Amino acid sequence: MSDPTPPIADSAEIRARIDTSKPHSARFWNYFVGGKDHYDVDREIGDHIKTIFPGLVDVAVTSRHFLGRAVRYLAGEQGIRQFLDIGTGLPTADNTHEVAQRVSPDARIVYVDNDPIVLAHANALLTSTPEGRTAYLDADLYQPESVLEAAAATLDLSQPVALMILNTLGHVADHHQARDLVHRLMNGLPSGSHLVISDSTATSEGMIAASKAYNSSGAVPYYVREVDEIAGFFQGLELVAPGVVPVTEWRPDPGTSPRPAVPVDAYCGVGRKP
Repeated sequence: MSDPTPPIADSAEIRARIDTSKPHSARFWNYFVGGKDHYDVDREIGDHIKTIFPGLVDVAVTSRHFLGRAVRYLAGEQGIRQFLDIGTGLPTADNTHEVAQRVSPDARIVYVDNDPIVLAHANALLTSTPEGRTAYLDADLYQPESVLEAAAATLDLSQPVALMILNTLGHVADHHQARDLVHRLMNGLPSGSHLVISDSTATSEGMIAASKAYNSSGAVPYYVREVDEIAGFFQGLELVAPGVVPVTEWRPDPGTSPRPAVPVDAYCGVGRKP
């Protein structure tokens, strides 16, 4: 059994880096999924966007549900025991390590984010079963080789890893750069590894308007992409059925509550590295 990961101190330096004068994507998303880690500025833009496009709440909630189904599939049906979750966001219920370790107590999870608000809450992510391990890296998606090098302190990169990048790539303005970052990360993982992606998409006028409103709020912009651009992240991988689909349509659990009457403006996929 590995030594437990030491806690991350919620230091004054970390708190000083948190800007509460502008909306923040992790806090904004936390508000939409019913969390408590947000400020007035996040609720104000959230409420404004609800008047423009109420469907964004469905996007937030159903994207979170997709995370759980994807992790259960990988840990259960595919036997994946290692997860690299980039763009962690704020802790809520059923985080990656909780879902994975319910299926496989020996699962190891490394969370990666470089935002002070996430770092300040990272202690909540550093729980683990005795058999498994969780770790948090204050690191940058734009430095994929450094992320992999640091993750190797917890994960065995000679064995399959599930790379999770959920609702994060939209922050990379240039699509070609986003694809390059994904490719470089997957290039450092062995055969049998999986890529899991979900992101909001430019599939309705409401979502496009919501994206423009959010990007004009002073927050770090988030760019919604076309579905074929989301599919492009999986080039060279073996797509798991049903392919790149709305997050509500990826292996829905039997007997769950009815899905939204119209497709949500968020697509996802899971691909296996040959």
